[in-house]
Amino acid sequence: MADAGHRRNPGELESGVLSVLWSATGPLTPGEIQHALGGGLARTTVNTILSRLHEKGVVERTRNGRAFAYAPAREVADAPGLVARRMRSELEKEQDREAVLARFVSGLSDEDEEHLRRLLGT
Repeated sequence: MADAGHRRNPGELESGVLSVLWSATGPLTPGEIQHALGGGLARTTVNTILSRLHEKGVVERTRNGRAFAYAPAREVADAPGLVARRMRSELEKEQDREAVLARFVSGLSDEDEEHLRRLLGT
């Protein structure tokens, strides 16, 4: 449990919740997620994180009695999928996508550039 005066970064909380969901075999309720995180977070905090992730399209929810159960959205079923989604989201914000991609590629390591070339079949 965090110190009373210590506030966690929202990204850290989201990552923790997503890690729990990625390791689950099916959808989880906020209570199950809270328990898996060690119970150090209030249920309302877990609900807030899940609501934000749902609004972002990162998790899907299904009705489970009077509450919801949550699972990762198909396209972000793991950490690489989430990072790829974030990259696409950033790219879509810019009008000059070619310039963004050119700058991105120019900053790649030789190894990453080779991975990209292999993926693109060039």
